[in-house]
Amino acid sequence: MPHSCAALDCTKRCTVQTRTSGVTFHRFPKETNLRKRWVKAVRRKGFSPNTSTRLCSEHFKKEDFDRTGQTVRLREGVVPSIFSFSTPPKKRRAAKTTKALPKKEKSQEVASAPPPPKQEPPPCPDLDHSYALPPSLGDLKVKLCEALERVESLEREMRNAKDRERRAKNALHVLVEDLKGKNLINEELKQRLDLS
Repeated sequence: MPHSCAALDCTKRCTVQTRTSGVTFHRFPKETNLRKRWVKAVRRKGFSPNTSTRLCSEHFKKEDFDRTGQTVRLREGVVPSIFSFSTPPKKRRAAKTTKALPKKEKSQEVASAPPPPKQEPPPCPDLDHSYALPPSLGDLKVKLCEALERVESLEREMRNAKDRERRAKNALHVLVEDLKGKNLINEELKQRLDLS
């Protein structure tokens, strides 16, 4: 099963397309303090990563990577820092009041004000099943070109197979006529060979 990025609102999955586009996936660190810093950076309430939880390379700066060997690795102690949160976290503070209301008036005010309706954000069709499409238009074009090349290759193979079959039938026909001309084959046997 391919890994998915654990970051909020990130739809990257570890597929052939993402690997060819240079996206890599990285496990959460085992070291406790660094792991806590990663979890805090992800900003998911109640989130607890396990051994298979990954973050994609889109959430790290270019200088966070060690690309000296064949394997792309994160440098020691780096923390993911690139996220696209829809709303930044806000610390709510109680508004200061200069005059306290009597308890009776306060309860009446609360009862008369209806709670604000909870609005859900409209669904984003672009993100729905985004794993089925390559991440960019360029990748989609590459995929289309590969598919067209495959179709052309299969059509060429089919034409070659039909040509081979036609040549084999012609060779068999010539051989049967040659055998008949030498009186080594009778008419009944010739008809049998022509049918098969």
